[in-house]
Amino acid sequence: MCGIVGYVGRQAAAPVLLEGLARLEYRGYDSAGVGVLAPSGVRVVKTAGRVRDLAALLPKRMAGRVGIAHTRWATHGAATDANAHPHSDESGRVLVVHNGILDNAAALRRRLVDEGVALTSETDSEVLAHLIARSSAETLEGAVLEALAAVEGTYGIAVLHADYPDRLVVARNGSPLILGIGEHEMHVASDLAALVRYTTQVVHLDDGELASVTADAFTTFGPDRSPTHKQPVTVDLDAADFDLGDHEHFMRKEILEQPVAAERVIRGRLDDRFATARLGGLEIDARQTREIDRVVILGCGSAHYVGQLGAGLIEELGRIPASAEPASEFRYRNPVIEARTLYVAVSQSGETADTLMAVKEVKRKGGRVIGLVNVVGSSIARECDGGVYLHAGPEVAVASTKALTNMALGFALLALHLGRVRDLSATDGARLLAGLRRLPDQIATVLEDEQAIAAVAKQLAEAESLFFVGRVRGYPVAREGAQKFKEISYRHAEAYQTSELKHGPLALISPSVPTVAVVPDDELLGRNVGALQEIAARGGPLVALTHPGADLGDVPVERIDVPKNEPELDPILLTIPAQLLAYHAALTLGHDIDKPRNLAKSVTVE
Repeated sequence: MCGIVGYVGRQAAAPVLLEGLARLEYRGYDSAGVGVLAPSGVRVVKTAGRVRDLAALLPKRMAGRVGIAHTRWATHGAATDANAHPHSDESGRVLVVHNGILDNAAALRRRLVDEGVALTSETDSEVLAHLIARSSAETLEGAVLEALAAVEGTYGIAVLHADYPDRLVVARNGSPLILGIGEHEMHVASDLAALVRYTTQVVHLDDGELASVTADAFTTFGPDRSPTHKQPVTVDLDAADFDLGDHEHFMRKEILEQPVAAERVIRGRLDDRFATARLGGLEIDARQTREIDRVVILGCGSAHYVGQLGAGLIEELGRIPASAEPASEFRYRNPVIEARTLYVAVSQSGETADTLMAVKEVKRKGGRVIGLVNVVGSSIARECDGGVYLHAGPEVAVASTKALTNMALGFALLALHLGRVRDLSATDGARLLAGLRRLPDQIATVLEDEQAIAAVAKQLAEAESLFFVGRVRGYPVAREGAQKFKEISYRHAEAYQTSELKHGPLALISPSVPTVAVVPDDELLGRNVGALQEIAARGGPLVALTHPGADLGDVPVERIDVPKNEPELDPILLTIPAQLLAYHAALTLGHDIDKPRNLAKSVTVE
């Protein structure tokens, strides 16, 4: 969460910082601020609200070629001007922006107050500025090291000091931080989105690593001040990928990009000769694959739900016991890590703190972890033993769509790969390859029906509460559908297994509580239609995500038909209309679709 931008160079810093904040606002948008080292001294402008509110407050000419900036997702303290970053010491000569959470902040705040410091915010972050200012170290690098030695928790920080006007010092521990290498200028950011307009040469800091950055050079070093000699790498990104273009919202843009994104994730990975998926990044040979006794999938939120879909695919195709569990709970229950279990970490950003901590817990206990992530060079990607990059392209909307679809496709490829090493026949492998090839065009077909789906969404938007239900393969689709609906429409949406309705939830069915049912035309169609009849008998309005020709009997239901693929792959297509239902319901209600309240894109704090 939260976004950090820093600049040292020959340009005026303020416009560069502001542009970077605008690109990072999806990481947090409760408040924003800019701090620049001007010829007259340190100048700070910050405010509660969006980056556009900050832009309105900035002077037209704000001199200074060194600066830091921040857009906040509130953790410690409400979204107020005082709690916005950057934070300064009492003299105003030291500025700090901080992502993460300092676990011992309360004790440090008490210590500083006892020493006579007048704190001006409720944040944990402010203590860093005071600790750095009160250090007796002879260099800024030394002062930052001394301050960090006193704190416990996670951080990505950038520090500006009036006494060191040629540099920034930055540090990372559990919260991402990247250096961008330019021509006689250097950039700092918590996300590549803020850098790609200026450079594609980047350095990813590792946990425990610091950097000293000037306009023409950088040095990286560890807590013991020993150099780490990091080399820049080239990232394959285009600034246009982060622009809205002709679209009103990033979420709709990213929904419409799914046919191309889906084609990209399967490109070069379908092996017709052996009727399997080619996944060289797994770093697991056939013998090791046959030794896998179990698969455990770790993810949070929507990534957890698509992990459930993946677990089903792995069991069905690979005949390996598989389960998905929330990464946020995993390490706190002291899990048993098994040598013959394959652990799979799933994250769009590759920076999800809970998932990263789960990966580290598995590795600490000797387990093997692979990643399904969308961002090359991200923390989870670098921590894992191997993996599958999703190639969805940059995703800006908080509600994930194209990355989630590519996660599901990634699991289909993984399941096919595992299955063909084990017991899946070449005939079934070829059938699934053909199904995967059809998917991009079929997604495009679903999107062509957007206006009809939008009409259904407008009706659902009127309900204060609704159910999403699905059975077996359809249940992860229902969970993801409910997640999307609640996070951007703010309507209460709850997912249940269709078979569980009669075990409690049916009590809530009424004419004011619609149900969105996932009803594929498969071996469970009759069972699902029976459940629809139970809902209809109690006056519950019904929407069915189903297949053309599926016989739903005489149940009064609003149908949304989705092209049929192979049964194992159908859930991927059935998720697409659920995305459109959520988007158009939120549009009807007039909500800020790309920046839903209380949420942010990359959850880099626990």
